[in-house]
Amino acid sequence: MAKLLAVLALVATAASPLVLRAAAQAEGLLPFAVGAAPAGCDVGVGEWVYDEAARPMYEEEACPYIQPHLTCQAHGRPDKSYQHWRWQPRGCDLPSFNATVMLEMLRGKRMLFVGDSLNREQYVSLLCLLHRAVPEGARSFETVDALSIFRAKNYDATIEFYWAPLLAESNSDDGAEHALDDRVIRGAPMDRHSRFWKGADVLVFNSYLWWITSSKIQILRGADNDLSKAMVEMEPEEAYRLVLHQVLRWLDTNMDPTKSRVFFVTASPTHTNSQLWGEEMEGGNCYGQKEPITDASYRGSTSRAMQRVTGEVLGAASARVPVGVVNVTQMSEYRRDAHTQVYRELWAPPTPEQLADPRSYADCTHWCLPGVPDAWNELLYWKLFFPAAGDQAL
Repeated sequence: MAKLLAVLALVATAASPLVLRAAAQAEGLLPFAVGAAPAGCDVGVGEWVYDEAARPMYEEEACPYIQPHLTCQAHGRPDKSYQHWRWQPRGCDLPSFNATVMLEMLRGKRMLFVGDSLNREQYVSLLCLLHRAVPEGARSFETVDALSIFRAKNYDATIEFYWAPLLAESNSDDGAEHALDDRVIRGAPMDRHSRFWKGADVLVFNSYLWWITSSKIQILRGADNDLSKAMVEMEPEEAYRLVLHQVLRWLDTNMDPTKSRVFFVTASPTHTNSQLWGEEMEGGNCYGQKEPITDASYRGSTSRAMQRVTGEVLGAASARVPVGVVNVTQMSEYRRDAHTQVYRELWAPPTPEQLADPRSYADCTHWCLPGVPDAWNELLYWKLFFPAAGDQAL
């Protein structure tokens, strides 16, 4: 405990990243770590605490990076209660998110998020948490095709997002035209995507949502685009397993575990069936919900099969490049209240039938910002700087 308190004192004074890294190396910690979570502390196990004093950590209108489909207040949401819930790990306390410390630790580094729209939402949340610590003239943001780049110039740091919802090359890779019924992925190689991943010092992956929208996944073997050749149909779980193994092989070959860290963010749940949390009315979903689910035993509808694959593959990951698991699934299962619902930019005006029943077009997948993804970034912060023993396992 004395060692941890000493490290926290360094963090509290925003000590030089060189000092922090030297101290961490002397203690044999993972790259970027400046301390360790207390023994037995699982940051993914806890409860939501209503906290008007400390939440939200930024204002919706003050963050220029939030896309219009996530700005719930700007689109008429009448309540703000969803912004005031704080995640409290059970039985342990860790340092609060500190934007300056994080930017100092990322000085001269490249942090890259890779995945789908939920991963991009976590990325945007992180930019909102950090950008006020960077003077306006010292930061920039641009998006080119699948890659978005935030630069903190005074820290010589970049925080980036790369769109790859299935991780492998797929017919859903277009940043705009990707709403397809049938999923086709390329089994190998993955050079088209991974060439953008090389050189990252911190990699944060996710992939779940796009695997559960089809009953089958088609795998295209070979390097050309002739869809008439070498097509193999698989159950989503087995195709997912194949791709996760492929990603792990790439990590083993391309990442230096003495200098870099890798994280996998687990499934973000949906709330499309209110009967699962005890409401009797048929057709109910997240629409109109204003409080979290308080039943600690609630497990939601997240695919157990997909969760099992994630646990089996990442649990057996090579010790050479450990993958830290940021388990956001269960904590987010309770947050039926925090989705964008109907309070977002719409692709088309709602029909009279939809207006008569707002549940019919409520988005119960994505989250309002500020909101739940901010808590995901707190978990990532703790896992990056204060990892627990065995943090690479689910």
